Amino acid sequence: MATVRLWTDNEADNDPAVKAVFDDIRRTRGADFVNNFWRALANDPANLKRTWETLKTIMGGEGALDPLTRELIYIAVSAANNCTYCIHSHTAAAKQKGMTDAQHMHLLAIIGMASETNSLVTALQVPVDREFLAGE
Repeated sequence: MATVRLWTDNEADNDPAVKAVFDDIRRTRGADFVNNFWRALANDPANLKRTWETLKTIMGGEGALDPLTRELIYIAVSAANNCTYCIHSHTAAAKQKGMTDAQHMHLLAIIGMASETNSLVTALQVPVDREFLAGE
């Protein structure tokens, strides 16, 4: 259950700032669906707009990473942060961008392996090899 009200389309239509963002989400995604994340953020229209504009730029704008790779990274970070909502929404987005079942399973294996070795290295407090130090 959400800790804030999830805005309905009728409520959004009555707030020009929220309506503008919801309309842009629909236009950008080519779908009528506005998900619950955006409906929760509508309680703070300035934050809704800022978050949407940033996400739209990073996940949908020009960049060195292709759209599917961006979604795979988002899934991995969401798993690391234990964000069930984001895991589900970005898995759906990755599937829409062409992720196969085999790719999904391989991604989950990588996430599991990274979590395991990260925990081991952290518990063991292994010093970073000089050859791996970035920027030196």
